[in-house]
Amino acid sequence: MNLSISLHLLARSPVAGQVKTRLIPALGAQGACDLQQMLLERALQLPAHGFAERFLWLDGVPSTSLQALAQRLGWTLVEQPAGDLGERMRRIATLGLAESDAVILIGNDCPALNGDYLQAACSTLQERSVVIGPAEDGGYVLLGLRCIEAALFSEMPWGTERVLDMTLQRLQQLDWHPGLLPALWDVDRPEDLSRLAALNIVI
Repeated sequence: MNLSISLHLLARSPVAGQVKTRLIPALGAQGACDLQQMLLERALQLPAHGFAERFLWLDGVPSTSLQALAQRLGWTLVEQPAGDLGERMRRIATLGLAESDAVILIGNDCPALNGDYLQAACSTLQERSVVIGPAEDGGYVLLGLRCIEAALFSEMPWGTERVLDMTLQRLQQLDWHPGLLPALWDVDRPEDLSRLAALNIVI
């Protein structure tokens, strides 16, 4: 079996004061915005191999330079649907599954997520209906699906350390057996900045 898989990157438009707000005390509003821009550009440069299509879902109007970069790298730029994070993810996954056999959803907060990690997710989806890339903070950095179930997205405490555990509980109730990838870390808090610096990424 060789599934047609689409990649969906959900991201916030880099606007000073509106992104990476937990990092503003450490970086300032513009510094946090610059970090979001850098992480987003890094995610856009992930390898395209293995994906039938790639979509960048932005929550606002992109800058001209971001639009040009996405186009040059082969991403289709789309405005995010309405709703909370879960509802947006559900809608995006549903739209993706109308066009491809499977979808992989990621954000731009995880600089350790690379091409090899994406390929591992694609390989897992060939065997299982769900793949999850756990985050060290209790959420997840990647979700891959071959079918949709609203329970995975509704009434979820997004942004807390309970998201992964609750997702796994709901998968168990559905009798879905997810493939789990190695846990990665997000850049969300001031203490994450030293790890970012260790990757030789300069803000």
